[in-house]
Amino acid sequence: MDRFKIQGGRRLEGEVRISGAKNAALPAMAASLLTAEAVHLKNIPHVRDIITMAKLLAHMRCKVESPDIPPSEFVIRAESVSHAEAPYELVKTMRASVLTLGPLVARFGYARVSLPGGCSIGARPIDMHIQALEKLGATISVDHGYVEARATRLHGAVFRFPKITVTGTENILTAAVLAEGETVLENCALEPEIPDLAALLVKMGAKIEGAGTPTIRVQGVDRLHAATHTIIPDRIEAGTFLVAGAITGGELLLKHCEPQHLTAVIEKLKECGVEIKCEGKGGLRVRAAKKLVAADVNTEEYPGFATDMQAQFMALATQAHGISHIRETIFENRYLHASEMVRMGANILVDGNTAVITGPAQLSGAPVTASDLRASAGLVLAALVASNTTWIDRVYHIDRGYEQIELKLTALGASIERVTQQS
Repeated sequence: MDRFKIQGGRRLEGEVRISGAKNAALPAMAASLLTAEAVHLKNIPHVRDIITMAKLLAHMRCKVESPDIPPSEFVIRAESVSHAEAPYELVKTMRASVLTLGPLVARFGYARVSLPGGCSIGARPIDMHIQALEKLGATISVDHGYVEARATRLHGAVFRFPKITVTGTENILTAAVLAEGETVLENCALEPEIPDLAALLVKMGAKIEGAGTPTIRVQGVDRLHAATHTIIPDRIEAGTFLVAGAITGGELLLKHCEPQHLTAVIEKLKECGVEIKCEGKGGLRVRAAKKLVAADVNTEEYPGFATDMQAQFMALATQAHGISHIRETIFENRYLHASEMVRMGANILVDGNTAVITGPAQLSGAPVTASDLRASAGLVLAALVASNTTWIDRVYHIDRGYEQIELKLTALGASIERVTQQS
């Protein structure tokens, strides 16, 4: 099992290229199941979740090819699927595998997908996915930890999501494109990954209006065809590097990012005194504040402040002058990193869904454990400003969503090393 060894106290400087968005690439890969023709996806991040999804598609007997190693592009051909099943062995490591449910039942009339296992940051049930597919005409049973869905052909319907759900919106959108008639989805998620998925589907021949708004209308078609699509930049990786520049007193130029997807994060960092400017096409320059000041954050669905940036902002708040309040409204158990930061010397009090951070704190290196993907990023950021050496265990979490983060940070001047423990 790998660990990170980080020696803090170094100012980060230089340029960093932002990778493609994992959370956009995963539904796009699942959408390739909707056609027998080749779907060519570009700007694919080389992260663990992407590798797992490629393995899942290969398990279903899809052809998954890449012109380069490590893969930054995939050509996926789902000419036929002999195993319309997402087994637990794969699903347990990546919840996004549930995104194959909609495409499979829409095109092949049958899907068997393992229920996702527990998640350290809180419950993320797929009840709404099931309700929506039933509204579209699927017959669904849940037995022995698997969801089985059957349909001769899905038919259009009106469905309102009881609660905003990103994966739910994506799953049902990909099911509706091959349904007979019109489907109207209400209270949809607004995250940029939704219109990116819709853009791919439209290139494949789907008829979609309203993606990126609360109401999406889909006119079903009989078949989809080949397409080429470039995945959007990863807004969470970009936000993480913005914080990295700010927390270390540095100056970074982020390239190949999408500033419009980062409005809430940029505004909050500016409130803390950080200087951020657009520079050229797809460029963001971050300069650290002369004096970081405290600010309050409420996590919200897009376009609000993303819950996936909460841990990173908490690390920044430990270095800000004053008292910051963070209110987590999306997941009920997403403060597991707080106790690890306290071990490093942070002054953090957690009361229910609110964390109170008093700064600035002199952090010192300590052995800490990552509990999830974004908690890992928060601990790395805290370690970058801590004195002495920090050891972070379970960095396989960060490998799920960040492409070679230790190499990118090293290139910017950080002292970070991946250490493989012998079992």
